[in-house]
This record gives sequence, C-alpha cells and structure tokens, in this order.
Amino acid sequence: MMPVIAFGEALVDMLSSRLGDAGDGAAETFTPYAGGAPANVAVACARLGVPSRFLGMLGDDYFGDFLAAELAAHGVDTRGVVRTREARTALAFVSRDAAGERTFDFYRPPAADLLYRLEHLPAGIFAEPAIVHVCTNSLTEPEIADTTLAMAEMAAKSGSLVSVDANLRHNLWDAGSADISLVTELLDRAQLIKLSRDELDYLRADHPAVAWINERLARGVRLAVITDGPGKVEAFGAGQHLEVTPPSVQAVDTTAGGDAFIGGLLAMLAETAADDWWHDSARLTGYLEVACRCGAHAVTRPGAYAALPDRQDLERLRR
Repeated sequence: MMPVIAFGEALVDMLSSRLGDAGDGAAETFTPYAGGAPANVAVACARLGVPSRFLGMLGDDYFGDFLAAELAAHGVDTRGVVRTREARTALAFVSRDAAGERTFDFYRPPAADLLYRLEHLPAGIFAEPAIVHVCTNSLTEPEIADTTLAMAEMAAKSGSLVSVDANLRHNLWDAGSADISLVTELLDRAQLIKLSRDELDYLRADHPAVAWINERLARGVRLAVITDGPGKVEAFGAGQHLEVTPPSVQAVDTTAGGDAFIGGLLAMLAETAADDWWHDSARLTGYLEVACRCGAHAVTRPGAYAALPDRQDLERLRR
C-alpha cells in the first residue's frame, strides 16, 4: 500500500452556531474544529486505514497544540510537522446557510503554515514513491508558492503520484481572486486533479470546459475530476468520461465534503498502487463511488476531522 503525504495548511475552523440568518435573536457562538484542506485529506486517508503523513508548519501556540494532537489522535504521522514562534496558527471563522453551505473569514496571513520551506522537509521524504497531495492555498504568497511548486516537481521526479485539489479560497489572495496562471501551473504538475464546477468555470475563463480539461490532460494530468456539490461527479482521462451520482443526504456542514471525497479517492488509489491506474474505467468508477460516499458522510456532520468517515461508516451509508 502506498502512503499518502499531504502538504499545506492545518488550521482551526471556528464553526458558527447559526444556520442561515440570525433572525431568532439567539447569541452566536463559535466552536473550534481541527481543519485545513490538506490536513483534512491526511486524516481522511488515515481513518480509512491508509498510512498517512502531514507536512506543514504550526504556530507554537494553543491552537498549534490542538491541531497537532488532533492529527495524531486520528492516526496521522506528524513527524513532518514543524513548529514556529514567528507566526500564529491560522484560524477560519465559518458561517453556514440553511443548507449547510459555508463561507470563510480567514485570519491568515500572517500564519505559520506560510513559513514552511524546502529545508523543513524530513530527510528522505520522497525516497520511496507515495501519493503526494497539495492544494492551491499554498500558492497565495511568493515563497510558499515556490516551495509548493518545487515540492510537487520533486515528488513527481521520485515516481510519486501527485494530486492537486484546486480548493480555491479567493479571499486568501491579495488581489481578492486566485491567480489563474499560478493555479494552472500547479495543476499541470499533477497526475490527478480535482475541481468543483465553479472552480472549473473560473479557471477556464472563456475557454470551453472540455477544451480546458483536454489541455490539462495533454500537459500530463492523468485524471481530472469535477465535482458539483450534491450533483453528479465527472471524471476525464485516457479517452474516458466517467459519471457517478453521489448518495442523497441532508447536509449539515459542507466544510469537509470535498476533502473527504478526494481523501477517499486517494485511499482507494493507495491500495492499488498500479502504474496504469487511470486506464481501468470499471475500477475508477468504483473508486469514485467510494469517494462520493465519503463526501456524503462528511457533510452530514459538523466540523472537518470529526466528520470524516471510517470503513464502517461507508458500509452503513452503502446500505
């Protein structure tokens, strides 16, 4: 089984007690939940029994202690976590509408995760092939962007499978919107990419969707997965176009839905470890179905790590 190595931000989601408008006059409170997209993916894989490691930097503060403990408690290898007093652990205040859809108010930058550099990588981290997963939130400042792009290149040269989730958070960028060129550069260094339908529409600009996806495939991407909330998932690659419909559930908090999905997909790929994993349509369809169940389970519960399924949860959902 191939290990999964996730790099990027771990942060604390401060989840609001309110759903929708505060018309009832009740006081609003915020509950801390461990989160951060790449960290969520590391936890998702660990909960499904896959060896999982997280690389990133946390502040030497209370919230950094909280996240480090939560990662370890869920079975993630934290030997690649670095602590610093130069910046605090990032926070995200999360509001939800009546359907569980969320908006984020980030306290980042400055934040500890943005200070990670190549010299912080554990010795021999890419000595053996792995699945290496990153997100574009590690592109929002020049130095962390250089680190992320270099790491993706190093991983690919080592024979690892590089996975990128677009996971665009426009309010993290100085310009108020993600840098399309930089995000696309990272996507093109991956073999597996995941985007929501909205992210695809933003990144492709005036290009037709299929033409934009085909360009990514021509650049070396093996599989491009497009999610659409509760709608059907589409996957493109190797002359294939696959479609899977997620289970219908009542969403409470969608914070970890996409991370649970990609974590489930990576966990299935980790078990196979086949060099030509993108060629088998039937197998990929089964993997996407598992990923959809992971995402569906996660949105029925509040928080991120706490909402991610284990194998028993997936079996219950299949019934």
